Order: sequence, then C-alpha cells, then structure tokens
Amino acid sequence: MNPELLIQAFATVLLNPENILFVLIGIVSGILVGSLPGLTATTGCALLIPFTFGQPPLQGLLLLIGVFCGGIYGGSISGILIRTPGTPSAAATLLDGHPLAMKGQAGKAIGMATVASFVGGTIGALIMTFMSPYIALMGLKFGPPEFFALALFGLGMIITVSGASILRGIISACIGLLITTIGFDPLSGIPRFTFGVTELIGGLEFIPVLIGLFGIAQVFRNVEKMGLGDLSVPTVSEFLPKWREIKDSGVTMVKSAIMGTFIGSIPGTGCDIAAFAAYGEAKRSSKHPEKFGTGVLEGVAAPEAGNNAATGGAMIPMLTLGVPGDAVTAVLLGALTMHGFQPGPVFFKDHLDVVYPLFAGMILAQAVLLVVGLSCARIFAKIVNIDSKLFTPVIFLLCIIGAYAMRFSFFDVYLALGVGMVAYFLEYFRFPVSPILLALILGPLAEQNLRRSLMMSQGDAMIFLERPLSLAFIVVALLIMVSSFYRLKKGRAEELAREQKEEMK
Repeated sequence: MNPELLIQAFATVLLNPENILFVLIGIVSGILVGSLPGLTATTGCALLIPFTFGQPPLQGLLLLIGVFCGGIYGGSISGILIRTPGTPSAAATLLDGHPLAMKGQAGKAIGMATVASFVGGTIGALIMTFMSPYIALMGLKFGPPEFFALALFGLGMIITVSGASILRGIISACIGLLITTIGFDPLSGIPRFTFGVTELIGGLEFIPVLIGLFGIAQVFRNVEKMGLGDLSVPTVSEFLPKWREIKDSGVTMVKSAIMGTFIGSIPGTGCDIAAFAAYGEAKRSSKHPEKFGTGVLEGVAAPEAGNNAATGGAMIPMLTLGVPGDAVTAVLLGALTMHGFQPGPVFFKDHLDVVYPLFAGMILAQAVLLVVGLSCARIFAKIVNIDSKLFTPVIFLLCIIGAYAMRFSFFDVYLALGVGMVAYFLEYFRFPVSPILLALILGPLAEQNLRRSLMMSQGDAMIFLERPLSLAFIVVALLIMVSSFYRLKKGRAEELAREQKEEMK
C-alpha cells in the first residue's frame, strides 16, 4: 500500500464534482432499489450497467459501487417500516427494527441503521484498502471442509433468532433445511422432491420465499387485525438516535464490521450470512440477550454494520484474485471486464490509476450514505403513520411485483402467496420464521460441502477436525451455541424473577 497514491486517489475523486455526483446517484438509486422487496442490490447493479457505457471507466465504476452500498443499506428501510426486507441481508435487521417501528421509534431505528451502515461500510472499506492481498490469500485456503464448518457456524446462530422457544426455532430450521432439498441434487444432478412440477426442478427461488415469509405473512396479519378492529397506527416520537445510544452500540458495530468484512471476503458467502452472524454474536455477548427481538437498537446496529462491512469484504477477492465474493461483485466483475479491465494480480500492477480511486470511492460512498440516510430518516419514518388500511394493499402489491420481477413467472407469485400463508400460521402457533430463512441461506452451502468433504476423505469425518480452519469454526460454533443457550436461559430467568417481584408489589 502506497500512502502517496492513496492521497492522490482521494484528490482525484474529491476534486472532480462529477465523481461525487456519480457516487451520489449510485447511492440514491441503490437505496430506492434496495428498499423495494425483491429488487436486490444485484438487480440494481445489473440494471445500471448500461448507463456506465460511454462514461469514463472510473465514473461508471463509482456509480456501481454507490448502487452496491446503497442497495445493501436500502433493504433495511422496508424491513424496519413494513417488516419486508428489501434484500436478504436485511432480514436480520427487521428482527429488532420492526418492533422499534411499532413502538413509534421508526426514525430512531433507521437512524441507527444508517450510522451502523456507515461505521461498518467504512471499516470494511479501510480493511479492503490496506489488507486486501493478505485477506484474499486467507480466503484461498477455504476448501469444502472449511465451507461446511462455516455453514455450521452460521447455523449455530439459530439459537439466537429462535425467540422464546429454542425447540420451535430448531423445528423451523429443519423445515428450512427440508425445503433446500427440493430440486436438482447439487452433485449428481438428479431431481429430488419435485412432485412432477417442472418449476420445482431448479428448487424454490429464494426471493419469492423471502417475500412470502415476511411480506405476504405481514399482509395476512394486517388483514386479520383489520377484521378484529385491532390495527393501531404507531405515533413516531423520535426521529434519530441519541449520541449516548450510538456510543453504547459502538463496540458492537466495530466487532460486527470486522466479522462482516472477514465473512464477506470468503467467496460464496455474502452480506446475508454476515448480517445473521453479526446479529447472533451481538445477542450472545449482550448483557440482556432476552431483549433482542423485542426492539433494541443494538439488534439493528449489529446486522447493519455486518452486512455493510461485507460489501468491502466481497470486493477483496474480486479485485485481487478475479473471484467474486458474492452475486453483486460478480456483476461488478462483469462491469470491469466490459470496461477493458481484468481483475486479479495484474490489475493491481497495471492499473493503479483505477485501483486506488476505487478504494477512495468506496470510502467516499460511506460518507455520502451517512448524509443521505440521516437526511431522509424523518421522511422514511413518517411512512408508518399512513393508515394501514390504505398502506396494506400497497405492501401486498409491492410483494407481488417483487416476486414476479425475478423471473417474470406467475409460479413465483403463487409460491410467495403459499409460503406467506404457511408463515402466517407458523407464527400464529409461535414458530419463528427467521430460522427458516437462515436454513435456506446456509442449507445448500452445508449440504454441498459436507458431501464434497466426505468424498475427498472417502467417508472419513475426521477431515473436519484435521484441518485447522475447519476445526476452529466447529469449536467456535459449539462454544457460541452453548454460551448463547446459557445466557438466554439466565436472562429469561432474571426477567421472570423481576416480573414476579413486580406482581407481588
């Protein structure tokens, strides 16, 4: 890393108003796309690639980086306001973000999400800038055993997102794992559990399932409350978090950002795994883990810092090795190629005039995100004041459009409606749906790499314990599960004791 080149890169980006304008356009476009259910950051980048043709390569790439960062952040807005995550990575944010909105603190939740996104994104960008080659080399050491252990580590977070009953959470996760077995066998290519339905051969599409689990199910709940006359509209009382509240979540944000950057830098993982891992660790290490899920700012800060830090992490293998870290960086890789660049070691050698400004642009994007997010938090928060009898049909329409837009398939619309109905009844019987989503994300990663690992070792399961990284992940996963279970039970016992004392008074 050459400090002089980095300073020159910041000067190149900041002294040209057009560069700042392209970052701003990208951030705003990303927020708009990311906040709409079904239109992910990947979709936003893919849609805007044609607009970069004919532009100087740096400005086109800055636009796409802005869309990437804005899209990941934008998913939290719809998750907080209408309990429908705009992106998969925002599914962890709504666990505490939406309860905060229902308490009249939608602005405070969005403000915390904005600050955490800025902190996480900045830390991720700085780590990307100064440590890219070293982290990329570590990512190369991941084979099937390490990926399986990482998936096991993520699945250990099921305890933290299970709500009041860990057993119900495990049952929900098993439902999610069973769903992932539908479609082609990942290794043999033989169709499994398709029931003769052609559309199921490729498995269930993730986005329609995500929309069904949260968006459609929320619409059904709103309709039920309308029928009972119990649909209240929260009054927004606070629009931004206080400095003390931000400071109290500072350690959580930094820790989540470091974790998110590392997870994002592993090819094939992504922002959604980083978000759930950060949320799970924040709940595990909290003094009051039982309050998570009821509306705490720390539960918003952790996943937002984690998933926004993962944007910088995912850029690391893409730039240094030419291997995309997730779906969005795969699109960015294509954009770089279209502009005449070949990411990889040669890219760092021959195009330093582009590499360093990209680093500077990634850091600048976080500052622009902070300004735009805090400026609009008050406007976003007022959405919850709209009469739900008018707003519920709008949510329903957005969900239908989001489910249809992925493949322009009515089957996906029916899938979202069916999943939504199942999710509605599951939550009616107090089965959490977040473990289902976590299992859907991690199930394929776990299955494929478990089987590949056993094929490598000819059926010897010791392969997971003989490799240092794999063993480390497994040990950490077990420690997290045990400590989370203990702290959760202890916190609930203390809460119950307090309630009993208050009743005696």
